[in-house]
Amino acid sequence: MSLINLPNTDLAVSHVCLGGNVFGWTTDEPQGHAILNEFLELGGNFVDTADVYSAWAPGHVGGESETIIGTWLKASGKRSDVVIATKVAKLATRPGLSRANIIAACDDSLKRLQTDYIDFYYAHEDDQTVPLEETLAAFTELRDAGKIRYAAASNYTGARLTEASNVSKANGLIEYVALQNEYNLLERDVYEADSIPALEELGIPSVPYWALASGFLTGKYRAGVTVDSVRAGGMGRYATDEGWALLAKLDSIAAAHSTTVSAVALAWLRQQPTVLSPIASARTIEQLHEILPEVTLTAYELKVLG
Repeated sequence: MSLINLPNTDLAVSHVCLGGNVFGWTTDEPQGHAILNEFLELGGNFVDTADVYSAWAPGHVGGESETIIGTWLKASGKRSDVVIATKVAKLATRPGLSRANIIAACDDSLKRLQTDYIDFYYAHEDDQTVPLEETLAAFTELRDAGKIRYAAASNYTGARLTEASNVSKANGLIEYVALQNEYNLLERDVYEADSIPALEELGIPSVPYWALASGFLTGKYRAGVTVDSVRAGGMGRYATDEGWALLAKLDSIAAAHSTTVSAVALAWLRQQPTVLSPIASARTIEQLHEILPEVTLTAYELKVLG
């Protein structure tokens, strides 16, 4: 896989960011380690997780994903070969973006990840109960202590991202270097109207989540087909005439490139303005191989997909 330079940093990341939300949820530790090993073997280096993953699962408390990545980092000795991104703000026991919470949550994540630094530390959601100055000062403190390398934002509006940039510049604080919001072929309006103008003005890229629309854009969901997946119940909003028509287009383009539907959907994202490296998860080695092919779509194919 080719690596892409992340503007305003010294990082170069793979064209797919491996989502860690499945680790500890639908993928156990041995499977998670195998997927991470294969990802690196095939040239990947960018891994995304969060302290809240997978607190939604019965009996879980959060931190399960970070823990699996951490045991892999220790066992593999590959820490210097991988760019690790994690997040703070949404875990019930570590909520929000106050200084005290950010500092404590970072220390918790470092312990679970079994590392002494985080490459990308995201504000997982905007917290308007805390001044941006306090949040950004906390991230700056962590950077200066060597605990994080860069800070980024997730689930921020364009206006708040711009406001944060202005606060950083006015106060000499760390600046967000990327945005992680929802964006895919089926969820476009909000991102394109709100995020793109701010990102272009600020000169920073995005690392979109739900890049495959929670699995619908892998092509495994088809009319009349039952899929054994914990996400299957959420596919109803995409199982429409529009959704099936889009899958038909993806099928045709994938066949033309001798590749997978997932690879085409991710290629479309990468070729959109502001997108750096879309996030996609894999709970098996087979699924990993489906998301990694590096495809370049023609202008006509981009037009076909809209």
